Amino acid sequence: MTIEAWTWPTPNGHKLHIALEEMELPYKVVPVNIGAGEQFNPDFLAINPNHRIPAIVDPDGPGRAPLRLFESGAILIYLAEKSGRLIPQDPAGRAACLQWLMFQMGGVGPMFGQFGHFTSYAAEKIPYAIERYGKEVRRLHGVLETRLSEAAFLAGEDYSIADIATFPWIRLPERRGIDLVEFPAVRRWHDAIAARPAVQRGLAVLSDRQRQGPMSDKERENLFGAMQFARR
Repeated sequence: MTIEAWTWPTPNGHKLHIALEEMELPYKVVPVNIGAGEQFNPDFLAINPNHRIPAIVDPDGPGRAPLRLFESGAILIYLAEKSGRLIPQDPAGRAACLQWLMFQMGGVGPMFGQFGHFTSYAAEKIPYAIERYGKEVRRLHGVLETRLSEAAFLAGEDYSIADIATFPWIRLPERRGIDLVEFPAVRRWHDAIAARPAVQRGLAVLSDRQRQGPMSDKERENLFGAMQFARR
């Protein structure tokens, strides 16, 4: 049965697209245009009350019952277990995989996201915020460099959902003032993943819907304004 992927072409959305392609699970895309405020539509809020993409609806969930799921890390674990792919089966390997997945969820995603917000989207440029998050972005690259200098992939010698979660955030490093020449192990890892056909297919999902040019006032309001805080 076909999984509904409620998504948009952002790093977190790309995690879902890549995972579905790598795991060869049938899916259909349900676009959620976050710039247009579609994350606040009742149909989407019924799946994710936190109004963030991505989310999925699996009509063939555990016990053959439909399953609604949000939070990209939880989705990746669920899909890996459903497909039997891209998560180690041995306890130590599984723990390592989940460790690096949580590193992305708790560190790379939030810190890179805040850096992008304060450098590209904030109405007021705040030097302290830009410096703080810029330093954290560089520090996290250093952590990845250390790990990838000793292992082919984040969880060890095999590609896993930990790599799928992290890769979309490492793409386009120039947006974060990073030159991967400074991080050769990260660059080697990045290039190996970018060359995977399933990754290329995942990155192509909704690529024609990505915003071109400056953010409008309406998009800014939908992404960062008062709508975020209204109770529903």
